[in-house]
Amino acid sequence: MTSFIERLNKLYPEKRRYALEEIPKHLVNTAQTARLHQVLTDFDFMQAKLAECGVQALIEDYDLAMSSDVLLNPEQTETLQLIAGTLRLSAHILASDKTQLAEQLWGRLLSFENPEIVALLEQAKQAQKKPWFCPLTTNFTPPGGPLIRTLTGHSDWVNAVAIAPDGKRAVSASNDKTLKLWDLETGTELATLTGHSRWVTAVAIAPDGKRAVSASDDFTLKLWDLETGTELATLTGHSSWVTAVAIAPDGKRAVSASDDNTLKLWDLETGTELATLTGHSDDVNAVAIAPDGKRAVSASDDKTLKLWDLETGTELATLTGHSFPVTAVAIAPDGKRAVSASEDKTLKLWDLETGTELATLTGHSGGVNAVAIAPDGKRAVSASGDETLKLWDLETGTELATLTGHSWSVLAVAIAPDGKRAVSASWDKTLKLWDLETGTELATLTGHSSSVTAVAIAPDGKRAVSASSNTLKLWDLETGTELATLTGHSGGVMAVAIAPDGKRAVSASWDETLKLWDLETGTELATLTGHSSWVRGVAIAPDGKRAVSASDDNTLKLWDLETGTELATLTGHSGWVKAVAIAPDGKRAVSASRDETLKLWDLETGRELATLTGHSREVWAVAIAPDGKRAVSASRDYTLKLWDLETGTELATLTGHSNEVYAVAIAPDGKRAVSASRDYTLKLWDLETGTELATLTGHSGLVWAVAIAPDGKRAVSASFDKTLKLWDLETGKELATFTGEARMLSCAVAPDGVTVAAGDDAGVVHFLRLEGVDFLPLERNVPLTLPSESPLSLLSEGLSLVQQGREEEAMSCWEKAVKLRPDAAPMIWGNGGKALSKRGEALWEAENYEGAVRCFQGAVKLQPDNAKYWNGLAMSQRRSGDAEAALSSYETALKLQPDNAYIWSNRGYAFHVLGRYEEAMANYQKALELDSNYANAYYNIACLYGLQGDVDLGVENLQRAIELDSECREMAATDQDFDRIRGDSRFQALLEEL
Repeated sequence: MTSFIERLNKLYPEKRRYALEEIPKHLVNTAQTARLHQVLTDFDFMQAKLAECGVQALIEDYDLAMSSDVLLNPEQTETLQLIAGTLRLSAHILASDKTQLAEQLWGRLLSFENPEIVALLEQAKQAQKKPWFCPLTTNFTPPGGPLIRTLTGHSDWVNAVAIAPDGKRAVSASNDKTLKLWDLETGTELATLTGHSRWVTAVAIAPDGKRAVSASDDFTLKLWDLETGTELATLTGHSSWVTAVAIAPDGKRAVSASDDNTLKLWDLETGTELATLTGHSDDVNAVAIAPDGKRAVSASDDKTLKLWDLETGTELATLTGHSFPVTAVAIAPDGKRAVSASEDKTLKLWDLETGTELATLTGHSGGVNAVAIAPDGKRAVSASGDETLKLWDLETGTELATLTGHSWSVLAVAIAPDGKRAVSASWDKTLKLWDLETGTELATLTGHSSSVTAVAIAPDGKRAVSASSNTLKLWDLETGTELATLTGHSGGVMAVAIAPDGKRAVSASWDETLKLWDLETGTELATLTGHSSWVRGVAIAPDGKRAVSASDDNTLKLWDLETGTELATLTGHSGWVKAVAIAPDGKRAVSASRDETLKLWDLETGRELATLTGHSREVWAVAIAPDGKRAVSASRDYTLKLWDLETGTELATLTGHSNEVYAVAIAPDGKRAVSASRDYTLKLWDLETGTELATLTGHSGLVWAVAIAPDGKRAVSASFDKTLKLWDLETGKELATFTGEARMLSCAVAPDGVTVAAGDDAGVVHFLRLEGVDFLPLERNVPLTLPSESPLSLLSEGLSLVQQGREEEAMSCWEKAVKLRPDAAPMIWGNGGKALSKRGEALWEAENYEGAVRCFQGAVKLQPDNAKYWNGLAMSQRRSGDAEAALSSYETALKLQPDNAYIWSNRGYAFHVLGRYEEAMANYQKALELDSNYANAYYNIACLYGLQGDVDLGVENLQRAIELDSECREMAATDQDFDRIRGDSRFQALLEEL
């Protein structure tokens, strides 16, 4: 503690606050440069001022010092700029938790070699009087780059943002049904505007800066007074969600866009509708008004933009070129050009005078959600589902910079009137303020480009492996440096396990494979194939020679890691296998499944030893005690269960959580376990009595992961509230918190008991050292790997809804999943289509043809290029009595697969049922052209001749059908189509073998 703080602590509270407020001002006014610099680089002062006056007051001290006439040398100025930049970047975290100053300074400034910064970080470490998480690497965005600050306050996705003409305020719109007014200078929330009954999708601010108009999924727009925060009017008229709004330069009119395929022109002075603009054939997503106020451009899901005359309400031109829905549009200040954004991952620059495309801007790896043009008309900023923004040069069509920092899809962006700053809005519930003049990318943060789904630490504690979409990374745990990137998977990596010798690892992926890696060289040793769906989990036996994988194909597989071959497939589960654990003796394994059961397996024979039943919902996780005799399972039914693995019986049900239990870890002594739940808590359990010892409270979001330190005395938890917490398992008390920028998804504790690795939703791998704690290291590591929740949980929920016959709800669930992760669309639609098709087939077999129609309709909506699904829909439609609709579906199926004899024959039968026999015959014959041995086609032709009383051709074709498939004989025995020839001896002869 510095002498300055010692003196400060002796003051009465009111004088202490006064001193903290006034000392920097006094030093500036008296030009005491050296003393001012000393105070502003004193960690104790920073901590005291933050605690007493708040983060904004602290930031203002640095701004005052750098904007005054105080003569700071370049080194001093650089130091203060770095500290001020860090405080701005961390303001949203420090505003809610003032104890995080040391962690934020270390996480953002660790890479700087400035001697004064190095000294400040050492001060911060020495000043800590309790346990804390000290970053080993730069794991937060450092100062000096384009990101200025993050604005938090919304409780759901932020869909839109607009900046006031003065550039000092912004208004955001959110799925939490509110708008918020922000001070961009301080980052503080000025007001919350409430009134909409559903998601607020868009907002525009009037040129006078005094009013705003919002658009909502509640089918309305609202006019707001920004000076009082009150609602002035509600504009009604749209028949579906209102997706966008723009205000004319005169501030008197506005144009809205809607999912009802129209735009509407409004008089803001009277709140009345002036005109409806029609012409789009699908949802209208965006609208922009030209500077002259006479024209507007709209963007639609119909893949086009339209140019409108607002004075007459007529369409002037249609701009085509995008290959997917157009999501956004902005008009340049000269009114002559526009830039559009699309789900096809591109932007396009248009000439509005000729309606021609000038350029295509490529670079985003996800759909582009928004675009804004700078006031000079020379630059634009785009926002994308790939979690980035990009700055573009519109004169050359080149990318100037990529702005990273959001942890989910970026939905909106607005540029300030001075063109120097921009504000973005994201599904991560935050807004971010950017400096467009800096526009430079700093050193990449430690980690991946998307969610870190798993992290494991090698037994020697020197290395770690993290998993994310398509890649794994190998890390030096002592320095936090990346040693290698392991590439090869074509889908997200869901789990990773490290062999006991620490030399190899096995990863499990959405691409239906596992991969064996050499951790000493970073190379792939083998790809383990055999599963027919996602591989969710993997465990390696204690001898390191075998591994067991768990898959959504309802099976587990036993692998020989020395040869890379499959030893056995373990079947028995009737639902996805979500997790697997191997007993310490390596002879048995326990699997957890969506079918609400666990299964105990003999790994030497591949046999199922027991099915553990009792849970009433899917089982998320399982852990085996060190003695191998007991296991604990965690389930969506809000409970855990303790099992006797020797008898396969349930020993106890651990109740107390009020929501789903996601994870469980057992202490090294096997006597206690810690569970993590969606109810925001962890619970400590006594496994000898089956009773709850303590509830660990403190998280403000669901707890997704937990790891117990080797001494069994402490645990680390990872939560969607963006924090890691350290817990004392002896007392149940929270010891330390580390706050990140994104949801924490995984965590592991090294054998030394003080090194922690954790992965978050933004792709950052945090390497932290627990300072201020004493551990007794044991030769035991507790790595914890967990599946990615989004979009998997939504997909899972949707599949469950399908089984309940709630297809429409399932579709909504999957659509939400794709909005969360657009890059997951193929797997969501693919598996959703499979599920609906499978359900449709089951309903068809049960003769519930109307239900089958609903399922297949959903399947073709998800995968309209799947001929099998169209054929299933057609068959169901025909059986439900709608042969005409069936013909239309068959036609689509045949466009997709014109050489499929099965579909041609089925289509023929639809004509057959309608009495259109010539068309039926033509389709049957086409089927035989494609497959001359297709029994069903011969049989149906025989039926046609039977209906006409043609014995010769009827018997001839029936005989051929029976030769190819004897079941045709049984069908003919009762088929009414043969009634006219049934009495003929030749027909009877064909049936004699029955």
